[in-house]
Amino acid sequence: MIPWLDSANTFPPLELAQTEPNGLLCAGGDLSPQRIVQAYRQGIFPWFSDGEPILWWSPDPRMVLFPSEFRISRSLRRTLRANDYRIRLDGDFPAVIDACARTRRQGQAGTWITAEMQAAYCTLFERGYAHSVAVRVNDKLVGGLYGLAIGKMFYGESMFSHATDASKIALAHLARFLRKQEFGLIDCQMTTPHLASLGAREISRDDFLARVHELTVIPPPCGRWPIDGASEGWDQETGGMQHDNRIIPPDKAQRGPSR
Repeated sequence: MIPWLDSANTFPPLELAQTEPNGLLCAGGDLSPQRIVQAYRQGIFPWFSDGEPILWWSPDPRMVLFPSEFRISRSLRRTLRANDYRIRLDGDFPAVIDACARTRRQGQAGTWITAEMQAAYCTLFERGYAHSVAVRVNDKLVGGLYGLAIGKMFYGESMFSHATDASKIALAHLARFLRKQEFGLIDCQMTTPHLASLGAREISRDDFLARVHELTVIPPPCGRWPIDGASEGWDQETGGMQHDNRIIPPDKAQRGPSR
């Protein structure tokens, strides 16, 4: 039996999370903004399907992406430099979360982004915690992602792609934007080969929590991101990102990668 929360309960210790399924901690409670922000500050997130109670998770290990470690393949670099799309931060949040919910994924019969979850995260967006990255081509929404920012920590929730590399484009612009804003970490929650191919890696829950506790207390406060804040082109972009598995530190960017 896992613990059951009512509206007044605090979350149980993470040591009580199950190993199978990995990270299942407790059930119940609510999706109020206060509850969700409290959960993320403690390394916990909600994840459940229609017909299930609210389930709260904290897996071990945890999949994360350090912004400077986003991996840019040669083909993605060509796409980024072609710049035949537009990036918008926080300008399309309801449309992005709806597209994430509607996109069918291999091996999934439905979506965990229920109407209840969409309403909760739209409220968090109105309060300045939730953010979106949208990719538009000819003014059509073709890809994007959304998540939460608390302090200098970003928690990724979901992404979608209706055109080649559209979700990768969104994540590339997000990683660069967060790196320049001195964010320390992107939480990817669960391990997938797709995220690993983009530079994400597993760390222990203890390591993850230590970083969360450090990063979530750093300003700035929550608030909207500038709509064109991540729209800079990639013609000269090299510093601090991975290119074909070679990390190029910012101080060596003009001299090319080490050999």
